[in-house]
Amino acid sequence: MRKDQIPDFIEEIIATGCPITAVGHDTYVFAEIDAPAEDIDRIAEEIQVICDRYGQRGHLLLETVSHLRSLGRFIDLQGETAH
Repeated sequence: MRKDQIPDFIEEIIATGCPITAVGHDTYVFAEIDAPAEDIDRIAEEIQVICDRYGQRGHLLLETVSHLRSLGRFIDLQGETAH
């Protein structure tokens, strides 16, 4: 994936019905588990197709997090709550 593709990637993920959220300033998660149970398999399959089409994106982690935060799609953890 290229940096200029981040907004389209996120838009496509959101369109599946999957919450995608930045966690803090250095990670993000796909939260299809928070989707209605009857949609989880469909969403997971659609996400896989999207991820395969865009390819490797690990090198754009911080840019992706930044974009999610700019959309208001983030949570900030309090202290050392992550395990």
